[in-house]
Amino acid sequence: MRREYHRWQSPSLGRDMEMLVFGHAGARVLVFPTSKGRFFEWEDRGMVHALGPAIDDGHLQLFCVDSVDAESWYCYWAHPAGRANRHQQYDAYLIQEVMALMDKVNPNPYTISLGASFGAYHAMNFGLRHPERVQRILAFSGLYDIRRFVHGHYDDNVYFNNPIDFVAGETDERRLALLRQLDIIMATGKEDSLMPSARALSAALWAKGIGNALREWDGWAHDWPFWQKMLLLYIGGHD
Repeated sequence: MRREYHRWQSPSLGRDMEMLVFGHAGARVLVFPTSKGRFFEWEDRGMVHALGPAIDDGHLQLFCVDSVDAESWYCYWAHPAGRANRHQQYDAYLIQEVMALMDKVNPNPYTISLGASFGAYHAMNFGLRHPERVQRILAFSGLYDIRRFVHGHYDDNVYFNNPIDFVAGETDERRLALLRQLDIIMATGKEDSLMPSARALSAALWAKGIGNALREWDGWAHDWPFWQKMLLLYIGGHD
């Protein structure tokens, strides 16, 4: 399996960012780590190995990015406006820098946004914000209402990075047309405390005519062995 390490000074974030790329061709998979996780998490947790045959056969190429959660939503000492602004800078890093690298190394236009736990928030938020660049969203055990992190503060950066809000408020027909073309799968355990968030987002999407599949797994299902099963079940069939 081809494995490449990338590091550069990010203009958007003002610091070095790191990434691992696995594979040489196929559908491009933008992979987000869990809360405050690192770019090597999916490799360390065996998720990359689980997809080894699809990667080796050129069906998938994984781009495992770093997070800045400790500087954004989880930076509890900072004012909520600063946390939301830092996440907005992270979004700029993803769209202007990471996607630019993906375009350079792999011309395949099919892109999957993927994550588990807080990584599912990132995968969902990025995919719904940029439906012109993403074709599929896979979100496992995710939170889709970010307001618990901002303690009543509300501004544009919160709104436009809070899927439950900006989906419900979307009126742009061009964006709605793109959103309705997305293949969206959410998988969450029935006993997971985040299940209400998944159900609420699913309903908000359907209310806008945006199809999505909410898969309710038995039990809690909020851990790596479950996410690996979800991954192998839901990522198949696309190249």
